[in-house]
Amino acid sequence: MIFLFPLTFFGLTDDYVEYIYEQFFYLKHYGGWSFIEAYNLPIKLREWWVERIGQEFKKEKEEHERAMKRSRK
Repeated sequence: MIFLFPLTFFGLTDDYVEYIYEQFFYLKHYGGWSFIEAYNLPIKLREWWVERIGQEFKKEKEEHERAMKRSRK
């Protein structure tokens, strides 16, 4: 039997599921959230938290690089 719709018609794509699980991992590993807490967050709020954690890592990396440059002088 040939289906007109891809299998994702009835669910999420594998790439999207992996993207969601990556968000859960970041929140659990770096934010101390439980899986259930992350799972129950509204999507936009979860995305905001993940983005905010990324900004914090970027800021810490820049501060670390500045400190390394100062220590070389």
